[in-house]
Formats: sequence, structure tokens, C-alpha cells
Amino acid sequence: MPEALERKYPKAGESWEWHWLFPSRQLMVDPRSGLKRRHHVLDATFQHAIRLGAGKAALNKRVTPHTLRHSFATHLLETGTDIRTVQDLLGHVDVATTQIYTHVMQKPGLGVRSPLDG
Repeated sequence: MPEALERKYPKAGESWEWHWLFPSRQLMVDPRSGLKRRHHVLDATFQHAIRLGAGKAALNKRVTPHTLRHSFATHLLETGTDIRTVQDLLGHVDVATTQIYTHVMQKPGLGVRSPLDG
């Protein structure tokens, strides 16, 4: 845990939400505590894995971790997720930044259901 967070939430490192989504294979020595711990995978390692996966899938476009972010946002909007929710998930300050994803949607509005449809 980062130093300030460790002081503020001493038990946070034991809870699930603070575990790494992409953990490193190696254990490292924490310079503050001297304990051996697992940290996150390096950015370059993650990017390399994405590139390898795109190659194995025979994708003929450039694929990066940021591409996954765009796909995530676009699919959320296509399935009817509120644009403010997507804005919050992506961490955009201005909703105009999130609205860019509405221009690339393949099926705009298909996820939106009327209360009378059910």
C-alpha cells in the first residue's frame, strides 16, 4: 500500500479490492518494511501481452491496452449504460470527453429500453 493510504487504512492491504488485477510473477522486497511482497505487473509487460494476444487473434489493427478502454466505453454505451456512469468509470472530468464514444457506436440506442417494453 502507498505510505499515506497504509496509515489511513491499516487493514486495507488485507481486503480484496486492494489486490492487484494483474500481479507480477516475481516477489519483490518492500523497501519500507523489508517484507517480500508481490507488486503489480509492469506496464510494458502488460502491453506486450496485449500485443501478443492481438497477434494470435490475427487482428490486423493496432491493439493497445488503451484500445480496450475504448472498447469498454463503447460497449457500455451501446448496451444502454447512462453516459454519466461511463464518464465516472473512465474518470473523465467533462462529459464532452465521454461523448466522443457516441460517435463510434455501431448500434446507438439499441440498449435503451422504454419502461413500456417490459
